[in-house]
Amino acid sequence: MTGDRPDRARAGAKHVALLAGVSTATVSRALNNPETVDPATLQRVRDAVAKLRYVPHGVARSLRSRRSKMVGAIVPSFDYALYARTTSALQQRLAERGYALVLAEHHYDLEQELQLTRQLIEHGVDAFVFVGTEHDSRLFALLDEFGRPFVLTWGVDAPEGRPCVGFDNRAAGYEMARHLVKLGHKRFGIVSAPIDGNDRGRERGAGFRAALAEAGLSVPDSHVQYARITLAAAEEAMQRLLAAKPRPTAVLATNDVLAVGAMLACRKAGVRIPDDISITGVDNTDLGATQTPGLTSVRTPIVEIGDAAAEQIVARLEGRDAPAHLALPFEIVLRGSTAPPP
Repeated sequence: MTGDRPDRARAGAKHVALLAGVSTATVSRALNNPETVDPATLQRVRDAVAKLRYVPHGVARSLRSRRSKMVGAIVPSFDYALYARTTSALQQRLAERGYALVLAEHHYDLEQELQLTRQLIEHGVDAFVFVGTEHDSRLFALLDEFGRPFVLTWGVDAPEGRPCVGFDNRAAGYEMARHLVKLGHKRFGIVSAPIDGNDRGRERGAGFRAALAEAGLSVPDSHVQYARITLAAAEEAMQRLLAAKPRPTAVLATNDVLAVGAMLACRKAGVRIPDDISITGVDNTDLGATQTPGLTSVRTPIVEIGDAAAEQIVARLEGRDAPAHLALPFEIVLRGSTAPPP
């Protein structure tokens, strides 16, 4: 033991209680019945648990040796259909190999993602699949502590060589913006998902800006609107862009839901697509493809990501070699929502 901090391998409930300034009974309630503990105390206990990497006695003894044949997938949101399609492919491929999938969502809160991972480890989950490449550094320390294989999905820019399966989000955004520049557009707007805890949205936006900068163009702050990934929120964001002076002739959305919400706002305002304004999305969903006009978008490897993630996780669990870094292709799908500027 060094100072007043116990060795993390021997940390117990009493050490958590001491660090959090509560009783061991409060620690037990915080871990097992968190709704019975006031938020401030609960947070102190969780901070102490994270700092000490504490796992309840009895669970820790078996964590390294027990195999549950369960894989945990923690996604930002169950509401976004793309994650459902990816996890469906993941589940099917895992089931073929005798593994079960456990799902959880963190609502773009990386602190909550860390807590969920800890809880699933306590319940014996063997390996993990995460969305995106940006995560709390404590997450990787926790996974390493208990020898849990993992793969990051939907991106290929994972730091420190961490295993990942996905595509280049920045390149996808770049290619879409280049398409609009080639059509002759010079006034742009962006409708983006919030970028906190969302490296996919951030990278796509960075790709948009890189292509515009290459053409000597930029997007003023007033022409960048952030919205939750819902049609209603996207519609409101687009209404603000339509009111901007000067109004953009092309709007880049970081996903199809936001793009379709933008299209709804244009229809209600009597703004013609693509005669008055061009709109693009990313992910090439049925939602965008079935609009009138159809949405120009980026086909991303939604199902392929789930398949490849399952292959990598199973290989690592079974001691077989697997490529740690897999970049899958994307392609621009041109439809009727884009045209030269008016």
